[in-house]
Amino acid sequence: MSYLYQVLFYEPTLNLLVWLYNVVPGHDFGVAIIILTILVRILLWPLTWKTIVSQKKITALQPKIDKLKQTHKNNKEELGRAMMKLYSEEKVNPFTSCLPILIQLPFMFALFQVFNNTNLSKVATSLYAFIEAPQVFNTLSMIGGDLVKPNIYLALLAGALQFWQSKLSLPTPKKDQKPGEVDMQAMMQKQMVYMAPVLTIVFGAALPGALALHWAVSALLMCVQQLYIQRNFKSN
Repeated sequence: MSYLYQVLFYEPTLNLLVWLYNVVPGHDFGVAIIILTILVRILLWPLTWKTIVSQKKITALQPKIDKLKQTHKNNKEELGRAMMKLYSEEKVNPFTSCLPILIQLPFMFALFQVFNNTNLSKVATSLYAFIEAPQVFNTLSMIGGDLVKPNIYLALLAGALQFWQSKLSLPTPKKDQKPGEVDMQAMMQKQMVYMAPVLTIVFGAALPGALALHWAVSALLMCVQQLYIQRNFKSN
């Protein structure tokens, strides 16, 4: 498993980053990270689209789901079967939203490992034959200074953009929801709007600034994707 992770995630990520570092003007480490993040988001775009569309379809089905919960409130087994039947009829997969997260995790681990192994001698041993090892691997950038060191400002920026992205992902409140009526799922989502940015800032302030920069750019791109999908999404 470790070998597969090395071959499928760590080495491609490292080689792409080094190649970008070699070709960007001024060999700016920060610019290379931004471009790398954009390329990863483009790669994950089809999954992101499916995830957000699936979430919107599930939100649109919420009245039917609530009705099923009321009908089968004393029989959880029957409720589970009824909900699976509803998802099947509406061609909605409730587990779709988990897939991009699971796929992104190895990329995140690979990026963390890459940003912590910027020693040139270590980097050179993992480069492909057609990737030229830089004579000097300078982690200083006009964006955030030395990006292997923690950067509180990039962490705060990443947290702010994460907050915006989380707000955009919140479902539209139900028009017929009664005052004081509690939707457990909506309540948990609202809590995550604040928890996710706080965790981003806490970890971003302790980890390499390169990772915080990656999170900030990734969150910004997710916001753009959310806005685009919201504008172009059609339930039919």
